[in-house]
Amino acid sequence: MEREGRAVGAASGELVTIGEFARLSRLSAKALRRYDELGLLRPALVDPVNGYRYYDPVQVEGARLVAWLRRIGMPLNRIGRVVALDAGAAAVEIRAYWAWVEAETAARRDLAMYLVDHLSAEGRTMSRMPDNAENTGSSGSAGAVSLAIRCAALTDIGVVRTANQDAAFAGPRLLAVADGFGEGGAEASAAAIEALKPSTWGRDGALSAADLLNALEDTADSAARAVRDAVAPCAAPDGSGTTLTAMLWTGSRLGLVHIGDSRAYLLRGGELFRITHDHSLVQSMIDDGSLSPEEASSQPGPALLLKALAGEAWPASVAVACRADVRLQEVLAGDRYLLCSDGLSAVVEAADLRAAVVAADDPQEAVRRLAGLAREAGGPDNVACVVADVVVEE
Repeated sequence: MEREGRAVGAASGELVTIGEFARLSRLSAKALRRYDELGLLRPALVDPVNGYRYYDPVQVEGARLVAWLRRIGMPLNRIGRVVALDAGAAAVEIRAYWAWVEAETAARRDLAMYLVDHLSAEGRTMSRMPDNAENTGSSGSAGAVSLAIRCAALTDIGVVRTANQDAAFAGPRLLAVADGFGEGGAEASAAAIEALKPSTWGRDGALSAADLLNALEDTADSAARAVRDAVAPCAAPDGSGTTLTAMLWTGSRLGLVHIGDSRAYLLRGGELFRITHDHSLVQSMIDDGSLSPEEASSQPGPALLLKALAGEAWPASVAVACRADVRLQEVLAGDRYLLCSDGLSAVVEAADLRAAVVAADDPQEAVRRLAGLAREAGGPDNVACVVADVVVEE
């Protein structure tokens, strides 16, 4: 055991042993040894003869920062980046990390609430079902209505940009928009959507809700791998990637895959509801009350994403998780869905967005109206949008 006491050494003054420093920093000696091995917190002096570690008391503040970051769950490799930054940059990094934690927590909460609702409804159905009844699924129920998707997609380069990195797709089983960024942005957005196209989805009743959620996660993972492969040849693959908001049609439900700040909206009963949550630093500041929605709309510069599909590594100032949000969306005949990149949602007022979606007679007219609104607002960014109507199948 390393002896307690003090030793004289560094230019800053008196050094203390690891035991005394552990008391001052509220870290265990075992933790200090581990942080030394990882390069997070090096001793001021290591005795060349007996290997005893000695610390300068001025290191206490840094040691406490490491301890506090561990208490909020920050991984050790990320702590190493934070402690190497100046105070201002470290504060930005910690805010970005915690915003990511809250976004992940919100996604888990939404999934938990969905599972509670789904299992509760399933329990009520089973309690009403006669013992001799066959479970045929909703598509096999007498008098069941068959639904279909009528849709259109459009991308527009905008007024300011010289290249289009957005992508959009609308088909009978897949609706998707992706907003690429960085050197390989165009390749990333195209790859993300392309990875979803081979997905096969049974008609309603062919897959259970649990199987559908698992399939959605597998699909999201495939898109993440496709993006990493697409941006790998870039000079800076860690700075390229894409958002992705997609809906996959099962025959009576839509499976949602969402990551980044592209959005999905639902028009039902004349009201337009946003059904996705932005994975951005601005949105996290709105969520914690430090920024109002009105203030957020006037924030300058590009959005700082907390989650996106990207290369393996990202700059330390940005927290990125490649795990997309997934959930199931129950649909009704007459629903109209809008998926769009922030080139539309960030520049067109919500009221104007709703008016355009409501007024259009069909999805094709709707996407043209929406792209026109973005251009009228200055068209500072690329635009991708998809509009889809849920209709009774003829």
